[in-house]
Amino acid sequence: EGPGKSGYPILGELPRRNIDTGMGLERMATLLQGVDNLYETDETRPVLDRAAELAGVRYGADAEADVRLRVVADHVRTALMLLADGTAPGNEGRGYVLRRILRRAVRSMRQLGHQDRALPELLPVARDLMAVSYPEVAEGFARIADQAYGEEDAFRDTLKQGTTVLDTAVAEVKAAGGRSLPGRQAFLLHDTYGFPIDLTLEMAAEQGVEVDREGFTALMNAQRERARADARARKSGAADTAALRAVLTEHGPTDWRAWEALETDARVLALLGPAGPVPVARTGDVVTAVLDRTPFYAESGGQDSDAGRLSGASVEADVLDVQRPLPGLVVHQVRVTAGELAPGGAVRAAVDPEWRLGARQAHSGTHVLHAALRQVLGPTALQSGSYNRPGYLRLDFPWRGALGPAVRGDVEEAANRALRRDLPVDVRWMTLPEAKELGALALFDETYGERVRVVEIGGAWSRELCGGTHVERSAQIGVLSLTSESSVGAGMRRLEAAVGIEAFDHLARERDLVGRIAEQLQAPRAELPERIGALLDRMKATERENQRLRDEATAARAAGLAGTAVDVAGTAVVTATADGGADAARSLAVAVRERL
Repeated sequence: EGPGKSGYPILGELPRRNIDTGMGLERMATLLQGVDNLYETDETRPVLDRAAELAGVRYGADAEADVRLRVVADHVRTALMLLADGTAPGNEGRGYVLRRILRRAVRSMRQLGHQDRALPELLPVARDLMAVSYPEVAEGFARIADQAYGEEDAFRDTLKQGTTVLDTAVAEVKAAGGRSLPGRQAFLLHDTYGFPIDLTLEMAAEQGVEVDREGFTALMNAQRERARADARARKSGAADTAALRAVLTEHGPTDWRAWEALETDARVLALLGPAGPVPVARTGDVVTAVLDRTPFYAESGGQDSDAGRLSGASVEADVLDVQRPLPGLVVHQVRVTAGELAPGGAVRAAVDPEWRLGARQAHSGTHVLHAALRQVLGPTALQSGSYNRPGYLRLDFPWRGALGPAVRGDVEEAANRALRRDLPVDVRWMTLPEAKELGALALFDETYGERVRVVEIGGAWSRELCGGTHVERSAQIGVLSLTSESSVGAGMRRLEAAVGIEAFDHLARERDLVGRIAEQLQAPRAELPERIGALLDRMKATERENQRLRDEATAARAAGLAGTAVDVAGTAVVTATADGGADAARSLAVAVRERL
């Protein structure tokens, strides 16, 4: 047909267009090793063979089983490399891709008949194969295995509960002569049992049943809207959304000055209550106030809203909460403390400067703690949620298992060393592609505009997309003291910390507590762990001795009571009173019964 683009003659059309036919490394290995496909090459086949051995099947004997074995071999190796590269299982982005890959491998093993944990048997095989070319998979295998095995355990629990519900629902659909699983059933699986919709679709299809995807989506959207409406009601003083939208349409977006000012002159555009517009708010009333201009930070990005006051010629009001219920509109929940507040009135909006200072310290402290966490644990410790207010912060991140005291100490030290280095805090505006190229972390599933705000602490050490308020240098944060580390769900940990003067107060209280204990035990502080340990050992030994004496007394009394048994219709009956509560009565009854 003549020469193609590259000058070579075209011999014929490909049977399928747009299919990758390049000669990659794995395809070359397939040819050189004389095998039929890439699943049988030397870097994949051992995983496949181990999966077949676990499942008790022979590769090549059954086409359907062969497909599942290939899925397992490929997905286990892919998951290994994703985990080694720093990806963690999650619910969005590449984390969700990894989660689906791991789950499909586990499901395939179960479909092959292997009901026990599979990854602890398969992942080490893939590690040994890949470590020759990628040593990091062996060096970081403890972390990799911890995340993979934890994901499998969580998924096995989900499968155990959800599969029963799904099978029952499918059986009911088929019994009624239907071919589609109702959207409400898919939503129940998702909402109650944590069964993701993609898994429901896949498992239903395996049983020849479709899923009402539109019905499921409608229920999901309704749930999201209820949640949003509830949040708006709680955060904006239950003000009607339609009324807020009317204010936004009439007056336009709020002139928001939180980044550059603590005080501004403002005009009251509207007062709203649960039932709609309010003509006037008097002393003691709590209403939602919309101003044309405000210096108050509206709660967002994990940072709590500012506190402060509105002052006018004939009114004083405390600002209790500040929210952004609609894009561009900032609203204030206020309590009138004196006089009257009415639409059209002029006020001075003033943020409490001490509150703002504490808020800046806490938000910058959250960035510092996040960077310190990643410095100690690695890039997979990526913040998945946070909250901060003056003096306090919390940070959630994906991790399997508790952080030991030594690791917590390392994280706390890394954070406070950053404060001591007095790192500069810089704010820059740039396009989203520029921010991504720079390596700035976008932490939440948010919609960003063309230009984004990037906050840097120490340059590349901490670089995040953020709309919050921050200190100018890290030393202004003061002190950061970890107060708690806990679990907030499968594979998710939470760090809590005190910041600034509150951190100093926390440490001072800890010091005073240790001092009182040392005084009571009359021991040097350094010896307290040993002294307290010895006291606990003595208490346990005393309790064991007391229990032995109680058992002897019970046995002696039981022998006497057994001799007082009275025959009642063929049953030996003993009547007695036992002191010491239910446990003592139960022990005495058992001892008497053994002697009858």
